[in-house]
This record gives sequence, C-alpha cells and structure tokens, in this order.
Amino acid sequence: MKVGLVNPYAIDVPGGVQQHVLELADWLRAQGHEVSVLAPADDESALPEGVTSAGGTLAVRYNGSVARLAFGPLASARTRRWVTEGGFDVVHIHEPASPSVSLLALWAMTGPVVATFHSSQIKSRALRLAGPMLQAGLDKISARIAVSEEAARTVSEQLGGPSVVIPNGLNTAPFSGLRDPEVRSTGGPNVLFLGRFTEPRKGLAVLLKAWPAVLAQQPAARLDIAGPGEIEPFLQGLTPETRASIRLHGSVSAHDKEALLADTDIYAAPNTGGESFGIILTEALAAGAPIIASDLVAFSDVLDPPLGGQTFPNGDSDALAAAISDLWCDPAERQRLSNAGPGRASHYDWAHVGERILAVYDSVRGDGAEVTRYVPVARRRRGRRSLGLR
Repeated sequence: MKVGLVNPYAIDVPGGVQQHVLELADWLRAQGHEVSVLAPADDESALPEGVTSAGGTLAVRYNGSVARLAFGPLASARTRRWVTEGGFDVVHIHEPASPSVSLLALWAMTGPVVATFHSSQIKSRALRLAGPMLQAGLDKISARIAVSEEAARTVSEQLGGPSVVIPNGLNTAPFSGLRDPEVRSTGGPNVLFLGRFTEPRKGLAVLLKAWPAVLAQQPAARLDIAGPGEIEPFLQGLTPETRASIRLHGSVSAHDKEALLADTDIYAAPNTGGESFGIILTEALAAGAPIIASDLVAFSDVLDPPLGGQTFPNGDSDALAAAISDLWCDPAERQRLSNAGPGRASHYDWAHVGERILAVYDSVRGDGAEVTRYVPVARRRRGRRSLGLR
C-alpha cells in the first residue's frame, strides 16, 4: 500500500503529533508499505526519511501552546504537488482543522482520506473558525480517528459526527530493561518533570509551588527538570536551599530521556489542561517509572488509577506535595507501580496500535470490514473498551 501522512506542525520541532507521525511511518515501512510524509520544516537540511517539506513556518498560539504552522502560496503549491504526484492509496491527515498543510492537503485530496484528531478542548476556537473552510473538505474524510475519548468529544461537539478511538502509538522497546528491578528506599525521592515548561498548561508552576513542602518532609529530595525553554523565570522567588535541590537538564535527546525515566523514583505530570492523551505517561509506564499525575480525564484514561499510577486534584500543589511524600514512603506501592507500568504500556505499542490504523486504511479502501465507530458517551470509563485496555 502507498500511504501519505500529513503532519501540520514543524517536523524539526519536538512534539507529540510529530513523534506519532514519524513513528507510524517507520512502523508502516517495517510492514512493507511505501510511506511519504508531508510536513512543514524550518530546517530542510536534515529531514527524516521520506519527509517532504511544505516550507517554513510561522509561530501561532494554539490550545495553550505555540504551534509552528505553514500556510500560504508556497505551502499550498508544495502540498498540491505532493498530493498530485504521490499516487497514494490512502492519505492520513493529522489535525485536519489546523490552518496548515493538513487543511491544504484536505482541500487538494480526491482519493480516500483518513483524519486523526489529537486535540482536546472545551471550546476549540480553531475548529469553530475553521468550520466553514472545513465544510468543503469534511465530506472527503472517509474515516475519523480520535486519539482519546477527550479528542473524540472535541470533534463531536465542534464538527459533529463519530470517530473511532485509537490511541497514540509508542515504541516501547527503547524503554525496556533499563530500570533497576528494586526500587530505592533510602535517602529522598528523585522526582522528574519532562516537557515544554514554558507552556503554562504543562504545570511546572504547580510542581515548583509544591516543592518546598516536599523538601520539608523529605530534605534529601531532588527534582530533575528537562525540556526546552528559559527556566530562570520559573525559579525566581525560590529559596537558595530549594534551588539547590533542583537539577536542570535543558533539552534532552531521546536516549537521555529514556535514561532519566529509568532512573527516577517518581515521574510527576502536573499538567493543568488541554491534554487529549499523554504520550509522556505511556513512556514513563514503559520505563517502569511510578507516576503521579493531575486528574485530567485524558491522563486518568491512560493510567486507570490506581492500577497504572496515582492522580491528584488538578492544580492543587498541596495535594501534589503530599502525594509525592506519601508515595516515597511506600516502597511497596512504588514497586507495584514500577512492575505494572510496562505491561500497561504494551497496550500502546505500535504492534497493537498500528494494526488498528491499518484496519481503518483497509476499510476506506474497501479491503476490510467496517470499522467500529466511536459514539460519545456520558461517562469516560465506558470508553476504555474502545482503547482495548479491558
């Protein structure tokens, strides 16, 4: 099968959608399929395998983040050429409502189209504004995928219609076998935060507000912070003792991220909103890192607390501090979470997720059975069956 994948965000900037698209491309190639990826790129000198650049990007504020998108005559021309010359059996467009190459590709398409929606928002301004522009393209979408129930809810409320829920995929192999099988029980906890901390929704401010209370209970605690951006504004106002307990890593490679996850005692995900899935949680699970996360619906769907991790009330720094200290003082619970993580992460491995996406491709080409569609439900817990976790 010849598959075209469209990613709306700059492919040379780390992000969950970019990671998903590139790993899906790798998995499809490993199954013998021919794959081409279309994406914006500010640096075209070292594009990943099989990626065609749609041109440079502009930074646009979107869903509590800053997305780098490509739109305009150059991006439009390159997109039309990619679609016309590709000869694809199916084109899989990610975030088709994004005012970027995804929307341009949707307009240009004439063959089978699969669309994946990644975003989760109560009110999506982008989807609302894009509605009239999308209308001409919506009928071209043969099948809709949402990466979670929260993403499916956003699509249903903003655009109408059902989606099949297929979570983001994960290459679990790099995270396997890195962790010491015995959890530490002396000294103090090493707590890890990974992410674009300059985005308020990632919740670093909540964690830093909780950290002095953690130190009051566990004076030997250490906080590792890794991610792109200027950290100094976040540290202002902290005492010298508190700052001395924090280790800064800056942007890290995939290998370094795996090592940090394998070495941490507790992974903290204090995100405050705008999350439709939580790839970093699946990575932490695969690495066997005990997890404490805010009780966002999307995070709870990934963790199924208390089975895969613990949660605390969103934005409650006192509750987060107590949860970290309590989990450190309970080695048996940390050992249970560490042991359970890889098994739960295996449900998100590409071996499972990729086959479900292929089934959608086959359905729109008429080569497979009708794909079961997702119907929005009132309670999120029913939806776990659609993720194949139960």
